[in-house]
Amino acid sequence: MSSTTLSESHSRQGSRQELSVSISGLSHWYGKGATRRQVLQGVDLQIAAGEVVLLTGPSGCGKTTLLTLIGALRQVQDGDVRVFGQQLKGAGRGQRQKLRRRIGMIFQGHNLLRCLTAEQNVQMGSDLLPGFSYRARRDQAREWLRAVGLDAELSKLPHDLSGGQKQRVAIARALAARPKLLLADEPTAALDSATGREVVELLKRLAREQSCSVLMVTHDPRILDVADRLVRMEDGRLFQAIE
Repeated sequence: MSSTTLSESHSRQGSRQELSVSISGLSHWYGKGATRRQVLQGVDLQIAAGEVVLLTGPSGCGKTTLLTLIGALRQVQDGDVRVFGQQLKGAGRGQRQKLRRRIGMIFQGHNLLRCLTAEQNVQMGSDLLPGFSYRARRDQAREWLRAVGLDAELSKLPHDLSGGQKQRVAIARALAARPKLLLADEPTAALDSATGREVVELLKRLAREQSCSVLMVTHDPRILDVADRLVRMEDGRLFQAIE
């Protein structure tokens, strides 16, 4: 199925629901001159509020680039990209920083601060929420760590945690900010089967209870059934829906 058909197949659904993400004709390149390489080609995608979308495809096909563009971490070069109705093409740094406060991001590198405990790392997520006291933010950090099975690791520094535990701290930190859009790049890659399942069920519950949209890149066949919709990318194109 072409990317145009993929977009059209969900247009009626999007017209009835608030869209968190609306993308049309998105293309992106890396490099300049003779080394310039196109990584995204005419991508069309819509994600409704509260929808869980899983994105699959081979390594190097552009999935992570798409996430970083939606997350306002890169400048949009060509195409129409709207997140919560805000146009990202031509958006300045300040506009993109403000938008990112509403977006939770989980990437494979964890990006935890080494000098902070697991609890303090997660509390950084709730620091973005207005009107919360220190105690409320601390309590919320502990609640999310319990939700990902780390209630016994609150005071540990990242170097004392396993790779899977670090990933769960990163997930808890993203959720602590109460995002309306969650972008996750292989969130279950470092997790065992049972923990990975618990995490994606938690993300789906977040989507339902807080009307948070979730776009998750994955190669994990064990979690495909949690999605409202599956899309696949190859060579920078979204070319089919997997029903």
